[in-house]
Amino acid sequence: MVDILKKEVTKDFDAAVEHIVKVVEKEGFTVMLTKSIDGILKKKLGITDYPRYTSIMACGPELAKMALDASLNVGLVFPCSFVVYEENEKIYVSHVSIMKMAKELGLASAEAMDPIIEITSKMVHKAWEQF
Repeated sequence: MVDILKKEVTKDFDAAVEHIVKVVEKEGFTVMLTKSIDGILKKKLGITDYPRYTSIMACGPELAKMALDASLNVGLVFPCSFVVYEENEKIYVSHVSIMKMAKELGLASAEAMDPIIEITSKMVHKAWEQF
């Protein structure tokens, strides 16, 4: 089963995004892109009142290589992402394990993915405790 991590944060939106980027990088991930999804909706669709939603796309290079060595199909769910969003006037951060998703989707065998999931889980939870 793939659990979704979700927690309310007490920082304002922009400070939460900045904090999560710093923590994720400190814990060994490379932040590839931080993108305002609500900004894209505004620019491309003219939607001006959509709640704020930012995706932070990150990669653990060693973990990515391990996963790709298990099966090149795992790359279909790359990169790892954390999202910060507004909901009911509160700010949340959320994450789901792409490594667990790859296993559940059958992109690679459980035998190949379980050690990677264990390492990734430790890294993500170390970061998660700091959000």
